[in-house]
Amino acid sequence: MPPRSTPTARQRRLGAELRRLREESGTPVQRAAVLLGVDRTRIPNIESGRIGISAERVRALARHYGCPDPELVDLLAAMAREREKGWWEPHRRPGLPTGLLDICELEHHAAGLHTAVTTHIPGLLQTEAHARAVFGAADPPLPASELHARLALRMGRQQVFARERPPLYEALVHEAALRMRFGGPGVVREQLEHVLAQSERERTTIRVIPFSAGGLPGSGQSFTYAAAALSRLDTVQLDSAHGSVLVGSDPELTRYRGLLERLRSLALPADASRDFVRSVVRDL
Repeated sequence: MPPRSTPTARQRRLGAELRRLREESGTPVQRAAVLLGVDRTRIPNIESGRIGISAERVRALARHYGCPDPELVDLLAAMAREREKGWWEPHRRPGLPTGLLDICELEHHAAGLHTAVTTHIPGLLQTEAHARAVFGAADPPLPASELHARLALRMGRQQVFARERPPLYEALVHEAALRMRFGGPGVVREQLEHVLAQSERERTTIRVIPFSAGGLPGSGQSFTYAAAALSRLDTVQLDSAHGSVLVGSDPELTRYRGLLERLRSLALPADASRDFVRSVVRDL
């Protein structure tokens, strides 16, 4: 089987976890290759996600590495068994950043999603008109075909809420994001009313951080903390001027868990947040 040219974020994460287990056990690459009966060069390709691995081989490596966590092994084996392409794969095309597809994959597999935003309404809460206005404000301007592709993908992401049991969803939204006028008053009003409607969903919590809360820890960075079934497999998605970045090391996860707690301490309660959004609507 030829190496994958563009492994997904989840395939890369599986490989990274296998590398982490190998390194924690002190097993050299050559020894791991012998254990699997493969060429030495295959191990780095597996650990980078460029080559797949069977669930049985995941379990064999974990056993040889002395992994003490059977739940982790079960989850990694399940990741190795995943063969179906996600709903987002037909959206893969030249010009569309692969990082956007990684976000779709991350949301699809998350047990919980905790997002903090300062200047934009979270993508999972955006109306089509609002999202179109946001993409229309991109610099440099997006070609019409790419704008349409991004819009279709963003709207498709929201099907995560239509599942029989959607992930727990928490949005910490700064007042600045509520007062941005993307698309004009009509679009803004529709968007804020949509936020209010979504805040009533079961398993969804939307809280506002008002200007009166003062300065923001973390310099107002926007990010999403995607919780997995096991905290070791959690992932943080960061927004940057250069695209989406995914991180998942223990120090990084610890940092963003702490940052979430600090932001929660500044946010209004859910009911007060709904009242606050209604007041912004009245100000339009």
